[in-house]
Amino acid sequence: MSRWRPPAEKSTALITRGGHDRLKSELDELWRIKRPEVVKALAAAAAEGDRSENAEYTYRKKQLGEIDRRVRYLSKRLPSLRIVETVPTDPESVFFGARVEVENVASGESQRYRIVGPDETDARAGWISIDSPLARAMLKKRLDDEFEAMLPSGAARFVIVDVSYEDAGA
Repeated sequence: MSRWRPPAEKSTALITRGGHDRLKSELDELWRIKRPEVVKALAAAAAEGDRSENAEYTYRKKQLGEIDRRVRYLSKRLPSLRIVETVPTDPESVFFGARVEVENVASGESQRYRIVGPDETDARAGWISIDSPLARAMLKKRLDDEFEAMLPSGAARFVIVDVSYEDAGA
């Protein structure tokens, strides 16, 4: 059996100012604080002798690899991102950075989302990626427009109840 997988789709290189600042501070913390701590702990574990049975050494090597992987990713990703801080000319249409309230036509249930870049999604806060099926379906729709989105549970119809762009750069 082959381990080949098709290449992942390119994610959109858009981000809010707040998301960009969070990624930059994460990179800074990893590089200046966490990595030196792990390197120091790794050196101490290596000094204990036999590395083949040293759990602390194995753990720290793995931890250092994870930090280095994340640092490499952020170092490549941050320069390619485009920060979006402007409000669109039509504030009643759904675009990047919008806070959108949608109502499920079938159940009447209302949900609030914010459309953000793929690097800053947070399901608990209602921040969905612009690359998600729901966000793609609602892009360019206006207040009171009805649309259909293909969700993991199947097709669902929604109506846009509210669109706002307060603190769009955050």
